[in-house]
Amino acid sequence: MYKSIIRPILFRFDPERIHGWVFFWLKTLQRIPFALNIISKIHTYQHPNLSRNVMGITFPNPIGLAAGFDKNAEVIDAFAAMGFGFVEIGTLTPIAQSGNPKKRIFRIPQDEALINRMGFNNEGVTVAVEKLKRRKSKVIVGGNIGKNKITPNEIAVSDYVLAFNELFDYVDYFVVNVSSPNTPNLRDLQEKEPLKELLNALQQQNFAKPTSKPILLKIAPDLTDSQLLDIIEIVNETKIQGVIATNTTLSRNHLSISKNVIEQIGNGGLSGKPLRERSTEVIRFLAEKSNKSFVIMGVGGIHTAEDAREKLAAGADLIQIYTGFIYEGPGMIKKILKNL
Repeated sequence: MYKSIIRPILFRFDPERIHGWVFFWLKTLQRIPFALNIISKIHTYQHPNLSRNVMGITFPNPIGLAAGFDKNAEVIDAFAAMGFGFVEIGTLTPIAQSGNPKKRIFRIPQDEALINRMGFNNEGVTVAVEKLKRRKSKVIVGGNIGKNKITPNEIAVSDYVLAFNELFDYVDYFVVNVSSPNTPNLRDLQEKEPLKELLNALQQQNFAKPTSKPILLKIAPDLTDSQLLDIIEIVNETKIQGVIATNTTLSRNHLSISKNVIEQIGNGGLSGKPLRERSTEVIRFLAEKSNKSFVIMGVGGIHTAEDAREKLAAGADLIQIYTGFIYEGPGMIKKILKNL
């Protein structure tokens, strides 16, 4: 029903407008007694074999909602009712920011893909904390943190530390985002020395807490093998828990649309089916070259149970979904879990 009726209607409108409309109704459902219970009965699938103990956290199933969907922690309870094993909020920055000018999300239906250049639009970490305080579900929540656009890279560490400390008591794990292509010069922080400085600073804060929390690094799919080897070294040296592989790509490979259309869309990160193969390659490379010495969350092009199994077989401990959720609809979670 979703793919044959609902999706064609939704796809007639601007993607960001539809996102806002869907969130309006999800927030409304969260306020209606028993509404989420009904959604949960329809969409949730539980089985003991789906449980995963990763990073000292027991995940009821290995499928999470990737960051970027619920940036401001507005509808965590609704996504929990849809069957996700965990939800990652953000990317959150210390100060609220509007992001890049609209239009900034583009669907490519023939390739089941998206191109976005959102630019870390969010209401700021303090607002997200207040919403986290009001959530009712006990779903596992990850906090994805970044720097403000106006913050120079030379002092970017301070932004990450501030967001980390603000969120610490309200999330179960952290994700350091230095791989979005939509904030100028952000990916420069993936270079070896700046990245070590950033992660060591966060770990210093982390180990000073009564109980530390897992920290993951979200990396770009566009890194070379040499850079990926550096990532392995950095993860092991800084003793963070692992990586999320991968963010969106700057590549336009595997797209069937014309070069003229690609040029008209312009800059932005590509996600969806065209990213599936590359993200799996990165997962497999990291798992093999590191001798599986750290946790890997796999994300990129997961639309079916076969895609999910591919990521897990390549070495992912957990997986996340974003674009696939838009193209396949909420029923995909239960379908994949039953298949797994």
